[in-house]
Amino acid sequence: MMTVSIRDSASFHNEDVAAGHPFEPHTQSLHLPKEARVQREMSIDRDDDEDEGTATVELAAIMTTTSTPVTPGPTSPPLELPKSTDFIPPTRPSSTPFPNAQQGRTDIRCLTCQPNCLGSNDCMVMSPISTPIILEQNPTVTLAQLPAEIHECILDHIFGYRVSTTSPSSLNIPSMNARSWSTALRHSRRKELSNLARVCPLWRDLIQERLYRHIKLKATVECANDVMAFFVQHPHLRTYVKHIEIWFPVFQPKFHSAVPGDTSLALPTVSPEGIASATYALPTDNSTMEEVFYLVGMQFPEARVMTLEGGERKKAPHVKFHLSKPTWAVRDLPEILSVRTLIIKGQWNIIRQSKDWDLISRALPNLEEWHGTYAKPKSKSYLSMASTLDCLDPKITRLNLCLECDYRREMACPPYYLKVCEQLHWCEKMAKAASNMEHLSYTGRVCHGFFSTLAKYSNPRTTRLKTIDLTVKNCCRQNAQWNESGSGITDMHFIAAFEQLVLGGIRALDCLKSVELLRIRYVDLDSPVPPLNPYFMIKDGWCSGVWSDEIVAEINRVRPDIRFEEMVESFGEIGYNKEGRLVISPDFPKSRVLSLKLANYAMLSGGITIV
Repeated sequence: MMTVSIRDSASFHNEDVAAGHPFEPHTQSLHLPKEARVQREMSIDRDDDEDEGTATVELAAIMTTTSTPVTPGPTSPPLELPKSTDFIPPTRPSSTPFPNAQQGRTDIRCLTCQPNCLGSNDCMVMSPISTPIILEQNPTVTLAQLPAEIHECILDHIFGYRVSTTSPSSLNIPSMNARSWSTALRHSRRKELSNLARVCPLWRDLIQERLYRHIKLKATVECANDVMAFFVQHPHLRTYVKHIEIWFPVFQPKFHSAVPGDTSLALPTVSPEGIASATYALPTDNSTMEEVFYLVGMQFPEARVMTLEGGERKKAPHVKFHLSKPTWAVRDLPEILSVRTLIIKGQWNIIRQSKDWDLISRALPNLEEWHGTYAKPKSKSYLSMASTLDCLDPKITRLNLCLECDYRREMACPPYYLKVCEQLHWCEKMAKAASNMEHLSYTGRVCHGFFSTLAKYSNPRTTRLKTIDLTVKNCCRQNAQWNESGSGITDMHFIAAFEQLVLGGIRALDCLKSVELLRIRYVDLDSPVPPLNPYFMIKDGWCSGVWSDEIVAEINRVRPDIRFEEMVESFGEIGYNKEGRLVISPDFPKSRVLSLKLANYAMLSGGITIV
């Protein structure tokens, strides 16, 4: 409308100029006198100013109009006559949020149905002073078009967060709160979650990668054949397996059938009270270690963690390593190059002599980490493990041993460990092996002699040991009476031995320059006050746990930069009841204790009552 108004004004004031060609006035002015030519130019300039003024007035009148928009007309609507300048718009109510009329853009657009409504008679008209603006609709985003990180976060929330099998953060040795390999990604609803693979093709691969990341197999000939056949039919699933767990049965039900070979009706009856009339015998269909290693090496090229579970029962059978062979023939196990971590549960049924470990170690040339757990404490466990540590391959940099895992105090040292002490000093054997490692985690019996031997065999310039984590069952003591060899927070002989163990660990730090984490703890599940279970820890330049004047002095000598987080003189409010027993109201009912003064344990030697 602005362009049309300018053209009308120009034709009204200067028709002769508008009628001709745009270049004609300049051409004709060459034949006019000088004065006439100047007057003509002044007239043209004045007409242009008047035209611009007229257009500005008309435009302002249109923009300040607050009435309802003009209803659309025919396809080519006639030009509107300019509104008179005496039009006064109505006053805006004071209650409106914007009392002054906005002088910005006045193009009226339909934001809900544009551009579909441009051809409709009911749509709102676009202002002719601006060009039509078409809003681009956002394209529809489907689930498959989301970034890969979003899919990973969704599935990690459902399945649990995955940790790289080669990452140190996945180990429970250096990390205090890391998940154990024994339960890594073994989800209890794997069958239900497998249906998520049908959501979309992208999820199919992501779900299968998680479902087959950790699989558990039964070490029998029948199961091995089924596994072999399954992965031959589905070869794309083989690379998803990162952790394979194989358990050897130690029981087998006896069948009593009238027809030889018919076992359909011979299974024991199962009732809510349990299994009735069930008899068991040693298994006869178990696979050998050679067959297991052959299966893993051939079918799972990306397996990084392998778990072998030997089981536990009275007079459990030793797992066979080979099929029947001549006594003079020694055959190695098939090699598995991909395995970096070996976990052995019920280790007594798998490794009973050092030669058993030699066969396994040679078959795993790239092995770096070894977790060994014994189901029951026995003297044979300590003796066989001591002979194995003597020939431990230097390639093992991380060792996690659990020889006793009942976590309860004892009144006296058991007879089976006295047999061990008669043949060797276990702490010295373990210290020699730990001098070549980076991480050591141990649960069992230990004394201050461990740190003395460790410092003796460690070179301060070349030592690689970074983490020492000891869970103490009891402190072995030389020439101790039977009533002086127990454990618990009420046994002062044990508290004194624990203090010597802590002092030995602190003094060893003078040679172990690279140690970043030192934790020594005693766990008693039957303790009347679990927070009072003694422990000592150095981590990130801070020290917490038990303390005494001698411990503080040794820390200041060996590591002057280490400080105690807190040093408290008492355990809490202490009193005595009518029976003369000590009564404690702890100051730390729920919080973690950062300071335990060893001298205060003397008050607990006569018994304790908690209120």
